[in-house]
Amino acid sequence: MSKIDELDSFLSTSISSMSDEHKSWSHDYAIIRLYREFEKIMLAGIIGAINNNTETISEVAGIKFPKHLTDEVCEYLVLSGGYFDFKGRDGLIRNLKRYVPDTHYLVTVVRKPIYKAPLEKLCALRNYAAHESRQSKRAVLSATGQEKIGSAGSWLKVQGRFPDLSSKLKELAQEIHNEAPY
Repeated sequence: MSKIDELDSFLSTSISSMSDEHKSWSHDYAIIRLYREFEKIMLAGIIGAINNNTETISEVAGIKFPKHLTDEVCEYLVLSGGYFDFKGRDGLIRNLKRYVPDTHYLVTVVRKPIYKAPLEKLCALRNYAAHESRQSKRAVLSATGQEKIGSAGSWLKVQGRFPDLSSKLKELAQEIHNEAPY
């Protein structure tokens, strides 16, 4: 979570003398970085869950795994040579359920209604900042409840929206940390 705190600090201290356009660009950059850090948190959570108790992945996969696996083997099971990605909150839940049972703390925490809107905004804003496609714009309008939007950064830079979003994601990460038995 320290990287998320660094992003918050960057935005609160570094952009005061920037032009409005540069502030928007900084927020575009920040949402992409926030998404990346959140991906890392979720990947580490899955790896930790598998490593701590291989019965979790055995139950889902229907294959008996050895009691102890290295972090590298757990990471390979999750990434299979690719990268970790998800589409929205529901996509994240589906991804988690590929490795842990439906009743696992990772799934139950992410599934909480309080985290639905922040996760949807995170994904939609990140995609819009990265691509600015028509599809990503429709998704961000839906996630934010807006009728129009300039850029992801222009939306995030006002009314404390970025700090509110990063704060909710830190709460989610902290709740996962608190639930972890390791």
